[in-house]
Amino acid sequence: MSSKSVGLTDTSAGAFVGRVWRSGVGPCVVTLRSGDVIDITSKQTPTVSALIERGDAADYAKTAKGNVIGDLETLAANSWENDHLSDNLRLLAPIDLQVIKACGVTFAQSMVERVIEERAAGDPDLAANIRQRVMAIVRDSLRNIQAGSEQAEQVKQELIAAGVWSQYLEVGIGPDAEVFTKSPVLSSVGWGADVGLHPISKWNNPEPEVVLAVSSDGRAKGAMLGNDVNLRDVEGRSALLLGKAKDNNASCALGPFIRLFDDSYSMDHVRQAQLTLTVQGTDGYHLVGYSSMAEISRDPEDLVAQTCGRHHQYPDGFVLFMGTLFAPTQDRGESGQGFTHKIGDVVTIQADGLGQLENTVKLSTDCSPWTFGITDLMKNLAGRDLL
Repeated sequence: MSSKSVGLTDTSAGAFVGRVWRSGVGPCVVTLRSGDVIDITSKQTPTVSALIERGDAADYAKTAKGNVIGDLETLAANSWENDHLSDNLRLLAPIDLQVIKACGVTFAQSMVERVIEERAAGDPDLAANIRQRVMAIVRDSLRNIQAGSEQAEQVKQELIAAGVWSQYLEVGIGPDAEVFTKSPVLSSVGWGADVGLHPISKWNNPEPEVVLAVSSDGRAKGAMLGNDVNLRDVEGRSALLLGKAKDNNASCALGPFIRLFDDSYSMDHVRQAQLTLTVQGTDGYHLVGYSSMAEISRDPEDLVAQTCGRHHQYPDGFVLFMGTLFAPTQDRGESGQGFTHKIGDVVTIQADGLGQLENTVKLSTDCSPWTFGITDLMKNLAGRDLL
């Protein structure tokens, strides 16, 4: 796909929903039909959250009456060029009132990298030597292992005996998944927006992920792409700094649209999804990485069940990052330092059927501040007689 594209060349077969900001109006619920962006905001579906709650969400997205507000690629171009605090027409993150949850260390490679961060205490200078030692011990142990199984418990005991057990391996192969809140409601950014790094971080990376859209009754209703921007040095210093490592201004990107599950795209497609990540630096640096959902250690439905149930409810639904296989170890600069972002990097995450999510890296302090919250949304919708 060419740069500055949402990567959806044929939207006629699927059910796609998202959000745009319309000048003089505010946030609107939209769907895609044959390359057109159609505003379907109504009293029945004033928010994407309300649409996801419908039992016929996919059919509704395909048939609901609305107004064409432009073609998709023109909207994408406008979104890339416009300041994201402006009143211009632009793409937003395709969710609104849903809680933003995330799962960590759901792939063997990411488990190993978290152990490395922990043992390096966030110092990238130590990572290369630690990686070599840890991989020599745990690589074969973690291959094709099912989290929470008897085999996983046996491997745990063997790794404890070898002196390499870690809290990250506990949530990686133990019975309980790591599930945390990635970002506050309405704080995520969409296609074309800047994504933010906390200024204190010197070792960080993108995390390309498939993200589920889940209704309040715990049913996965669709999927989208996400970038769970990660500060490796901050979390490596202490797992108790997870909030500082994960939740910063513009540190959560979602989009370009939610593809609702129907006959053309289902959870089985998610289970086999192949993600491609590219990072293009202003210095000519180019990185390509991959993540395969087929290698996840826990089934997506299990991750949903561990997030939502009688133990925890989400009345407006939630979205769930499911983790990534991608863990960048390729040096960028000094030997042994591994990968870290530089300001101006353009990050593109692509998967067949879900399009591509494209964002530019800045410091979180230089990204447009988050100013439109829940109160603003309620006032806006009430003013438009949608509540």
